[in-house]
Amino acid sequence: MEKKQGFFSALKEEVVRGLSPARSRAKSPARSGSPMSGLLRRRKQHTSHPPEPLIARSGSLRPPGETLTPLMEGPDTDGRAGGGDSKREGWGHWMIGQLSRAPSVSSSAYKNSDLRLLLGVMGAPLAPVHVCTSDPLPHLSIKDTPIETSSAQYILQQYTAASGGQKLQSSIRNAYAMGKLKMVASEFETATKVVKNRNSSRATESGGFVLWQMNPDMWYVEIAVGGSKVHAGCNGRLVWRHTPWLGAHAAKGPVRPLRRALQGLDPRTTASMFADARCIGEKRVDGEDCFILKLCADPQTLKARSEGPAEIIRHVLFGYFSQRTGLLIHMEDSHLTRIQSNGGDAVYWETTFNTFLDDYRPVEGIMIAHSGRSVVTLFRFGEMAMSHTKTRMEEAWTIEEVAFNVPGLSMDCFIPPADIRGGSVSETCELPQSERGKALAAAAHRAKVAALEKSHDSNHGSIGWKM
Repeated sequence: MEKKQGFFSALKEEVVRGLSPARSRAKSPARSGSPMSGLLRRRKQHTSHPPEPLIARSGSLRPPGETLTPLMEGPDTDGRAGGGDSKREGWGHWMIGQLSRAPSVSSSAYKNSDLRLLLGVMGAPLAPVHVCTSDPLPHLSIKDTPIETSSAQYILQQYTAASGGQKLQSSIRNAYAMGKLKMVASEFETATKVVKNRNSSRATESGGFVLWQMNPDMWYVEIAVGGSKVHAGCNGRLVWRHTPWLGAHAAKGPVRPLRRALQGLDPRTTASMFADARCIGEKRVDGEDCFILKLCADPQTLKARSEGPAEIIRHVLFGYFSQRTGLLIHMEDSHLTRIQSNGGDAVYWETTFNTFLDDYRPVEGIMIAHSGRSVVTLFRFGEMAMSHTKTRMEEAWTIEEVAFNVPGLSMDCFIPPADIRGGSVSETCELPQSERGKALAAAAHRAKVAALEKSHDSNHGSIGWKM
């Protein structure tokens, strides 16, 4: 029998031995580790232990008795172990290099403002509201219930059944997904001109991501694109993110799910997200008749996410569920931020996500969207009528691997990094530099004043000055 080498089979062995995202936590801001870094230390040798139980995953089912060729660190110079075919130098090897490579802050990739904006806005955005997946979906009720609410409950019941059923989804303790993606800034518009990216193929940044999830409400994601790497995670109580340009920081506001998980990878969290939504009508999307569910973030959540001169005014999420299949095939996500600094005119930033989900396939009975694309618009207006700008960005992704109930995954895998700085940072940290600087400067000033006042109160009138 022809011997095959699978990157994800090697990944499974490492996970069973205790590999987890927690092992990638270093105290340096420029962490070079990743959940895949352990694979690089494997040497060219056959394993002596018996084959381990098969983990069900999409696209890579193998008979339990089939032997696997060990992972190679370099090219096969002698032409043995698999015949040197192109399968060995496949996407899995490239992905290992992407996630294990230590990025340099001085590299040209980080000087590219387009890539920084792409990763800042599209890398690891969060959902509008807090979600608790342990809470059951509301029972379908018609009596004394508005028609918009009861219709939404019925649509969610159909979605849950179409995506695998509540009983099967409740049996999933953790999940893992890996995919590859492409990002590009396709258009920039001002009041007087529109600049389109003519060399979109050259400007496209390619990369991949790894996502781990675990109940209750824990997740961790690594994204490597164009030489830059972004980490983000949640331990159920704190959401944090690490970027080369900001380091590690906590996110303001309540704990919220990762939006990337809602894009066809986590039906249970998606249904819980729309539990309080309303059905506002129907629309045809890509040839499919869809029901539209609308979800708005409450004022308390918006206030908690705001900081100083940066105020989140609204955040609305629309879900389009196919009437034919019951599955989620389109999401529209829009939030508006107002920045008012130094008594000047207010500047508004509106960020709009349009996401299309495709290629639903079952993985152990759970329907997973294996491909999709997003179009993101960052619109700035205010001050004067002729000063608006609009930036259009696009992302396309495919899912290469999905696995459920991965052995060896524990709560220790989602511990935040030790170098998270004190306090938290609002979403304006990812806006272009000019506006972000104003918001962060004002926030830093208020933090210093609060620290001095606290020190004054504790010392009964004597201020403690610290360098």
